[in-house]
Amino acid sequence: MEDELLRLRREALAGFAAASDLSTLEDCRVRYLGRKGLLSTAMRGLGQASEADRPRLGKLANEVKVELEAALDGRRAELGSQETGRRSQAVPPLDLTLPGRAIPFGRPHPVSQVMAEICGIFERLGFAVAEGPDVELDFYNFEGLNIPPHHPARDMHDTFYVSDGVLLRTHTSPMQVRAMQRQSPPLRMIAPGKVYRCDSDLTHTPMFHQVEGFLVDRQVSFADLKGVLSLFIAQVFSPQTAIRFRPSFFPFTEPSAEVDIACVICGGKGCRVCKQTGWLEILGAGLIDPAVFEKVGYDPELYSGFAFGLGVERITMLKYGITDIRLFYENDLRFLRQF
Repeated sequence: MEDELLRLRREALAGFAAASDLSTLEDCRVRYLGRKGLLSTAMRGLGQASEADRPRLGKLANEVKVELEAALDGRRAELGSQETGRRSQAVPPLDLTLPGRAIPFGRPHPVSQVMAEICGIFERLGFAVAEGPDVELDFYNFEGLNIPPHHPARDMHDTFYVSDGVLLRTHTSPMQVRAMQRQSPPLRMIAPGKVYRCDSDLTHTPMFHQVEGFLVDRQVSFADLKGVLSLFIAQVFSPQTAIRFRPSFFPFTEPSAEVDIACVICGGKGCRVCKQTGWLEILGAGLIDPAVFEKVGYDPELYSGFAFGLGVERITMLKYGITDIRLFYENDLRFLRQF
């Protein structure tokens, strides 16, 4: 038994010393010091030694194991140092005369560009910009806009609720109620920002951007609304863009309309994008419902106004001919560099 332990020590030390790389050294470690290695097998045979020899052989076995582990660690460190040296020699020396690597400049996201363009158009028309919270109260998002509990119009919104009465706003229209509560007419404002709905496909995302606009004064008519939106569409697309107003329904406007433009892809001839109709819907609008004025303490007999809401991503898609809204949020530089 003693001769076997000494023989294993000599073979293991020779194997460690002969290892030319860390992979070979690891194979040696497994052969001699592994859980099923030769030394472990020999130590399990100590039970067959006589009781008189067992303490001496056990001590020798432990000494051999400690010696081999120390030799292994030393050789591992030596080989590691050699490999580091070889890798450093393989790296070409630093040439300080080479030009630096240029970091490309960033640029505004296409949605941010169109959002700024939209806000700029309305600001030139005298509209102030108002901002509000993304986490909104039910009153401002629904009830103040003539959408009480159990109103069928709530089915139009797949809403993210934070808690009872608290939600992620489904449109930026709550700013209409907040602004009218704080200020007396005349009012002329837009409310750009993020909105949230439980929806996701080629043309919808759970988070998107919207611009709500409203004007309140005496004797505001539908003709005023048509004039403002016609000018807006002419500046966003082109003065030659055909426009039509279709009767529709929104709880917070009466009368209400959806605004269509001639398809910018086919020029109104009919294509897959416009479903062969030649028209594309871009926003909803109407005269503010008297019930909304009553919610904020305005006299509907004295004041009137109009409101409209548009999706910024939709305008951007039509403006640049983009067919998949998810491209806006994948951060693919090949896509973003085009803008």
